[in-house]
Amino acid sequence: MTVYLLAGGGTAGHVNPLLAVADRLRERDPEATVLVLGTAEGLEARLVPQRGYELLTIPKVPFPRRPNGAAVRFPKAFRRSIARVRELIDEHDVEVVVGFGGYVSTPAYLAARRVGVPVVIHEANARPGLANRLGSRWAHGLGVAFEGTPLKGGRVVGMPLRREIEVLDCAAMRAEAATFFDLDAARPVLLATGGSLGARRINATMVASADAVIAAGWQVLHIAGGSSEVADPGLPGYRLVEYADRMDLALALADFAVSRAGAATVSELAALGIPAVYVPYPVGNGEQRFNAAGVVSAGGGLLVDDAEFTPEWVEAALVPLLGDRERVAAMSAAAASAGLRDGTDRFVALVDAALGGPSPSAPQGA
Repeated sequence: MTVYLLAGGGTAGHVNPLLAVADRLRERDPEATVLVLGTAEGLEARLVPQRGYELLTIPKVPFPRRPNGAAVRFPKAFRRSIARVRELIDEHDVEVVVGFGGYVSTPAYLAARRVGVPVVIHEANARPGLANRLGSRWAHGLGVAFEGTPLKGGRVVGMPLRREIEVLDCAAMRAEAATFFDLDAARPVLLATGGSLGARRINATMVASADAVIAAGWQVLHIAGGSSEVADPGLPGYRLVEYADRMDLALALADFAVSRAGAATVSELAALGIPAVYVPYPVGNGEQRFNAAGVVSAGGGLLVDDAEFTPEWVEAALVPLLGDRERVAAMSAAAASAGLRDGTDRFVALVDAALGGPSPSAPQGA
């Protein structure tokens, strides 16, 4: 019986691929012990127990970005975190640490290294985070979601996807999805989403452009997010919702998308062959632009800066594109060519290899 310790959390970008891998490990070996290392404050505190996994927590100890009191206290707190993870590894007889980045991953990687437990890492973003850049130096296996990710020895495995996305048959589910969202299955659908919290620019531009998109013969499924500040335009064929509990149905219905370029979003859209206009989040280290680079280069998407995604751009560029059904179909095929549906199995093969199993044959990344 293998004991796995999966480390990651804080955001959906870390938690969702972690849970996809956890589910696959448990699915293929119900006798395995799958433990999750996280914090009491992150998204994992709710989602991991809900999924039936034991969550082991350590304090959140962010790396200091400037010289202040937190920087003075950091070394001692960080050493305590490493020591605590080492205790957990010994206490539970952990055989492999599988990391997905985030605050808890660095102490997990260091603790595993000190006790001789193999480390396997998944990096979801094209621009890797600090924890995974450090851990990659001694990792026994390193999987990346995107070609060109600058981690030496990384293998392109794609994104570990939720099971419902891995097996989603969009054509077979289209009628059910249209009924669920009160739209017409016979007419094309543009999916607009900025994620669970929404995206102010996408929301405002899509509502302002509603008449033009509807006039082009398309319907709109607009998932505005929790912090939405827009009102429903009230047009036939324009469905505005705050959240989509059945995101699989939203994706099954989508013929084109407008979205941010988070790693999971890009991976899911490409895997399902859904072409998109990607509007990267304009704050941070710019990783969203790099996440979308591969599918855009393949011809499966367009990249538009947040400031440039305006109603004028939609009318001048997006509406004519939507009216060209042959181009939309070609973009769909190109998106599918850049996507992978089996990222979970590809990454689990790296974990198996670290435990002494056969080496996987996934292609090398950067």
